[in-house]
Amino acid sequence: MDEEPLATDIMRSGQIIEKSFRTYSLQEEIMQALNALGYHVPTAVQDRVIPVALAGKDMAVKSRTGSGKTAAFGIPICETVDWLENRPQALVLVPTRELAQQVKEDITNIGRLKRIKVSAVYGKEPFAPQKTELSQKCHVVVGTPGRVLDHIVRGTLALDRLHYLVIDEADEMLGMGFLKQVETILEALPRERITLLFSATLPRDVQKLCFRYMLDPVSIDIEEAASSGSRHLYYVVDEEEKFALLTAVTVTQNPDHCLVFCRTKERVDSVYDGLRQLTYPCGKIHGGMEQEDRTRTMNQFRRGDFRYLVATDVAARGIDIEKVTHVINYDLPVAKESYVHRTGRTGRGSESGTSVTFATSYEEKFMAAIESYAGVAIAKMESPDAAEIAARKAPFLDKLAGPSEQKKIRGEQVHDGIVKLYFNGGKSKKIRAVDLVGTIAKIDGVEATDIGIITIQDNISYVEILHGKGRLVLETMQVTPVKGKLLKVSEARQR
Repeated sequence: MDEEPLATDIMRSGQIIEKSFRTYSLQEEIMQALNALGYHVPTAVQDRVIPVALAGKDMAVKSRTGSGKTAAFGIPICETVDWLENRPQALVLVPTRELAQQVKEDITNIGRLKRIKVSAVYGKEPFAPQKTELSQKCHVVVGTPGRVLDHIVRGTLALDRLHYLVIDEADEMLGMGFLKQVETILEALPRERITLLFSATLPRDVQKLCFRYMLDPVSIDIEEAASSGSRHLYYVVDEEEKFALLTAVTVTQNPDHCLVFCRTKERVDSVYDGLRQLTYPCGKIHGGMEQEDRTRTMNQFRRGDFRYLVATDVAARGIDIEKVTHVINYDLPVAKESYVHRTGRTGRGSESGTSVTFATSYEEKFMAAIESYAGVAIAKMESPDAAEIAARKAPFLDKLAGPSEQKKIRGEQVHDGIVKLYFNGGKSKKIRAVDLVGTIAKIDGVEATDIGIITIQDNISYVEILHGKGRLVLETMQVTPVKGKLLKVSEARQR
């Protein structure tokens, strides 16, 4: 199959109709990764942000959820990172653990062929492993404000080489009470830096942050209505009738992949249990769950292992989930900004979607303000009647019983030709990255540029081998010592 065009603007009938990423004169390793990731034509926010960021200017960007913001700052960061420099050159602040993991993954994928090492730091996880990771080669750090500040105070996060600061989902971060921590971090960073701020909305606190800590920031406003590819509906319903309405709406709408947002973790548990009893294939996510369980559930939903995900707003803050056909606000969001974040999970890019909101008779008066703020028309609907439900029951049950469409998680393609190897030796055996590189690069047919990201922990190490040479390295290292020690080596398990 021919690859998508990458050189110059895409041509059709002799006319330039679309830009490509080649327009920005990016390094070949970045271009190859973007091609593998399926990034061929920049989104509006990427086209506006990338050249300004590469020019070294501060900017404040207002752009809706799902517009491609992570790549908009991830691409210039990866382009400008100096691989030889071991200390962090970019810091990305995000509001949640899930978003920290996602941004880490996205930047890693963009910079993988350039061997860019990205670390994620966030709370409710042990401090010591993060400290160890930050003490090794690390080009980019992504983290939540509390844990980032903790590392700064303890001196475990080097700041002297930081060139980029990104404040992502700024409105959500400040709305969660992180303003003082963010300001403390900003005061500790080098003055000579490029600061990029991204926000779906620009409330007053965010604007003040721009004026105080940024140098003549370029203002970029991508004027797109919330989930412009979606239709927006709402139903007025008594609190005790919500679950019955949920089942009626899911039967008549028959979603392929659906996010159900609830206000509290107790409500998530209740709705999830109710759907499970009705044999809906579903999962749940809320802040009371262990991080490992939340990550596993999110990845399962991304892959399409089940159709319905019941979640608190933790799943709305910048999480990239492709092909969500429906968002249902089981509970009306407390803040109108949250409506933009929630409904941004569907109708992404060129896709269409449906956003459904349940409002009690008391809450209906807030719908006009949400409608005005989001810039969309939200149609009031009558609850499905028994005849409509009965008419659509059979196709709903067929889809419910059938297999869910499996989706590729973005980034899987860029892993082609890359093998991650596990070694049973690390810092405790005085193994260093240079020892592994020196040994592996001596293998006939292997060069240092075939060695990707290296992670060394106390008792184990991981080494990525690029360009399809993983099998050769794996077989050779079975009988090749490192620093005089023969280590056990195998292909690492994928999460």
